[in-house]
Formats: sequence, structure tokens, C-alpha cells
Amino acid sequence: MNSVQTLAEKIIEFYKNLDFTGKLPAGISVMNPYKNNPSVMQVVMEFFMKYYSDNNPRHMILGINPGRFGAGVTGITFTDTIRLRTKCGIETEIPETRELSSEFIYKVIDRYGGAPEFYSKFFVSAVCPLGFVLKEGKRGREINFNYYDNRELYNSVYDFIVENIEKQLSFGMKRDLCFCLGRGENFRFLLKMNEKYSYFREIVPLEHPRFIMQYRRKKADLYVDRYIEAFSFV
Repeated sequence: MNSVQTLAEKIIEFYKNLDFTGKLPAGISVMNPYKNNPSVMQVVMEFFMKYYSDNNPRHMILGINPGRFGAGVTGITFTDTIRLRTKCGIETEIPETRELSSEFIYKVIDRYGGAPEFYSKFFVSAVCPLGFVLKEGKRGREINFNYYDNRELYNSVYDFIVENIEKQLSFGMKRDLCFCLGRGENFRFLLKMNEKYSYFREIVPLEHPRFIMQYRRKKADLYVDRYIEAFSFV
């Protein structure tokens, strides 16, 4: 008789099989750090076995899509290699990365009581679980690209987004509250989806960490307060 999978095992299996095979607009490519990448999958297994080896439901926190220096490299949402090592105690062979969003999120996590306490209550993911990059200019410099930045991309990934949100909800996530990082397009998209599919009773929008650190950095502590206040309702 098969034993019941822990939440960690469900999440690890999800990322192990995560793939996007749809058509993408010219110049845009998908970032899939989980595919054929043993270093990332080792991090994923260590992280989720450390914080999710139980069957307790979590509230979801949904960002936009992984960025080039956070989850696009480590496989852990809003977690660069620096925070992975210093805040989660997980060493990796992945080259060092630094992400502004990760810096802010771990300020919040520290204020909440640290990684074990935070991750015992929340599962951090993204509306689109894989990220995208756009090659720009003659030299082909890569920049982060959001799923909603291009109508063709939006249409291509819509079913992929729906399918994977539903997969993650099936792990036993709480549906009373969901926290959306990004008060603009990401929030509008998630609201529209929720009206159609009734995923959550309520979606709480918060300013996106990247916006805070890029344009409101001097007031970062104020935004940390806002996050902590919002999370106090769970």
C-alpha cells in the first residue's frame, strides 16, 4: 500500500515535471531551471523537504513569473543564492546571484519570525510558474519579460497558467485568502481568473517587491509593515 505523499513530495514532483511546450513570440524564450538541471533540482529537494515535509495546508502567495536572478536560477520563488545560503542554510554549486525582490521578501520573512515559521504558513509561487526573457538589441541582451507584457505570449501561456495553478491548489492549499504580489496587471489577471474559476474567496494585492526595491527603497520598511499586517489575517 502506497504511503500518502507529503506536501514536499507533491511540490518536488510538480517542479520535476514542469515544462512549457507551446509556441512563443519571436525573440522571447522560456526559462526552465528545473529541466535537465541536477543542481537546481537538488536545491528544490532540499528546500521543500526542509520546510514542507508535512501535510499542513498553506496560504498561497503568487508573484508574476520567475526572474533571471531568483527562481529563474535557483528554482525557489523570490530566493536568490545569497538568501538560499544565508537565510535557508542551503549550499549550492549554482553561481552566486543577487535579486532585489529576494532581498525584500527575506526582510519580510525575517520580520515574520524566520524561514521555518514563514514557510510553515505560506507557499510562495507565481501566477506563471516559468519565467521568460526577451533578447534585446543587436547583442541579444536578455531582460526579464512578464507573461502579460505581450498579447501573443499572454494567449500562448493562458492554458498553461490555469493548469498549473489548479495543480498547485490540488496539493491542499487554503482557499480563503490568496496574496497577489503586484497591484497592477498581475492582480487584474488573477482577479479575472478567480471570477471565472472561483479559486479563492478573496485575493489580497500587495506592491511587488521589485517595484518597492527599485522605486520605493527608502520606504522599504513601511512596505514590510504592510506585508506583515496583511499576513496577520491568516
